[in-house]
Amino acid sequence: MDDEELVGAWRAAEGEPGVVVLDGFHALKHALRFGGEVRRVVTVDRGALSGLAGELAPDVVPAVEGLAVEVSEAVVRRIVPRLHPTGVVALAVRPSRGVNLAVLGERPRRAPVVVLENPRNLGNVGAVIRLAAGFGATGVVTTGDLDPWHPNVLRGSAGLHFATAVERVALPELPAGPLYVLDPEGADIRDLPFPDDALLAFGTERHGVSAELKARADRLAAVPMQPGVSSFNLATSVAMGLFHWMSGRR
Repeated sequence: MDDEELVGAWRAAEGEPGVVVLDGFHALKHALRFGGEVRRVVTVDRGALSGLAGELAPDVVPAVEGLAVEVSEAVVRRIVPRLHPTGVVALAVRPSRGVNLAVLGERPRRAPVVVLENPRNLGNVGAVIRLAAGFGATGVVTTGDLDPWHPNVLRGSAGLHFATAVERVALPELPAGPLYVLDPEGADIRDLPFPDDALLAFGTERHGVSAELKARADRLAAVPMQPGVSSFNLATSVAMGLFHWMSGRR
């Protein structure tokens, strides 16, 4: 396949429903490790990619070597806005909405679901998904217009979307379970254990959670904060909430 054919095939595959771009080796590694369907992999240096996989992720070496196609840097720059430092870009298929909702709705649930109400920052959402995967949360659901599978969110999560269930829902579609809303008016989080099947809901840094979501809460929980400080970063708040849950399971 010459360069023009490769670029054309990439564009066609990229436009298929459910296909997402994986930017860099770590996103590719996580998609493969956690069972994602990876369609195409291109790299500017196949040998270097194999070496990186062998050093950092031996478990995915066979898959990487079976999928990777070496192309020039000029070709990679034609199919992605910028070249990742690892010189790798791939296409994968996101899990279907039905699959994600089934995972999120399964009961009994052994780990919380993180709820982000109307998040605005793509990088923050990616960081939250990375945290959710690291803590073993059941998944992350967002409300509002932001697409949690946007390329910039995937970049922020390092591809860990494939390690947990990530879906956008309307507020009435939240999974079942006790709703714990992080809000300054709540009880001190240190006195309020989070159950395994909790929904842990977080609002925006500027406005917090909506009155609608607060009204639905089973409990309000507050993270202690020094007077005069307006808010914590969203990802930091989620990390504190998930660490608090994990600490209570010891």
